[in-house]
Amino acid sequence: MPDRRYRVLAVATHPVQYMTPIFRRMAKHPSLDFHVDYCTLRGAEASHDPEFGASIQWDVPVLDGHSWTHVPNRGSGAESFFGLLNPNLWKLIRRGNYDAVFCFIGYVRATFWITCLASKFSKAAFIFGADATSLTPRDGRKWKIPLKKFFWPRLFRLADQVIVPSSDGRDFMCSLGIPRDHVSLMGDCVDNDWWIQQSQQVDRAAVRASWGVSPDATVIVFSAKLQQWKRPLDLLRAFAKANLPNAFLLYAGSGPQLPQLESEAASLGIASRVRFLGFVNQSQLPAVYTAADLLILPSEFEPFGLVVNEAMCCGCAAAASDRCGAARDLVAPVCPEFVFPAGDIDALAELMRKAIANSVRLKALGHASLAYIRTWSPERNVASAVEAIRIVAQRRNRFPIATQEQTGESTPAARPPT
Repeated sequence: MPDRRYRVLAVATHPVQYMTPIFRRMAKHPSLDFHVDYCTLRGAEASHDPEFGASIQWDVPVLDGHSWTHVPNRGSGAESFFGLLNPNLWKLIRRGNYDAVFCFIGYVRATFWITCLASKFSKAAFIFGADATSLTPRDGRKWKIPLKKFFWPRLFRLADQVIVPSSDGRDFMCSLGIPRDHVSLMGDCVDNDWWIQQSQQVDRAAVRASWGVSPDATVIVFSAKLQQWKRPLDLLRAFAKANLPNAFLLYAGSGPQLPQLESEAASLGIASRVRFLGFVNQSQLPAVYTAADLLILPSEFEPFGLVVNEAMCCGCAAAASDRCGAARDLVAPVCPEFVFPAGDIDALAELMRKAIANSVRLKALGHASLAYIRTWSPERNVASAVEAIRIVAQRRNRFPIATQEQTGESTPAARPPT
């Protein structure tokens, strides 16, 4: 056993409903003395989200179950380098005597560099990563590619251990020249227990009735912000092309493409079979997935896609484009043919035809999805985080590494090869 617990700090931009379950479990872990510094309280407090076009506050608790501090932001709050500037982190990290600092802030923010320098000067392990799976920029500006190719290998060598959310992300880091044993897969996950429990309480028939959908119809759901790179229009056009008379398409989310989607649904003659729910807060989403039959995530850029986790926890089958990290890690192990080329409307339409043609199989895939997602859990994520700390500690000879038998931890469940 280590002579003492690892003293660990996580630095996060703001409370996030997906990270809170991880932080709660890290706070309870017997090997960790864990604390979080939040650089803003966006999400825990109502604030304007420009992509949703509304004031958003999550309706599930995001600040309970772990020790945390709000570090004031002296920046502008804008999406810019100095939009996030938290100089007090320097003092907090330097005086904290931490063994490791996890940074969940991008390098394009000043606070990342404050955290990096403070960790290095304090001799704390600096652990960070990225969700990227390629050099291709989301905004399509190709001039960024050579800059990333030069800068990113040097950037990620600043990490004592790189953390990534997907298998594709791990392979990408290795392609940048980062040694494989310096990259830890902390698979993106949701609070499986909560989602499964909430799903079990849903009255599927009542939810469908509220949408004006019959019990025997097939419901395909899109759950995300209605942004161009999520490609919600691809799904609408593929749905129309597939010509599925006893199926409905449901959009759970809002965003800049909503007016175009509504207009095109009408022009394609499918408006009567398309439902736009608008922004759906966290506590209401289990009902959406449980009452649906198939989630489709057609994004052209999606480092992971946690809506896939959510749907699978609710027994809803999931399909995703090959640009989604969850396609390889979650969708393919259950049903490889539910992974389709991003932007290929014909392939997506054919996928929907085949999926809906066999309702018994689609229901069975929903059950298989629920069984599989249990292996991709917060507990697995936390075990990976602790292992990352241990790897660095061993590399630095800080203090001995405890074995699994000593800590009572189990190895994360093995997954089928992908």
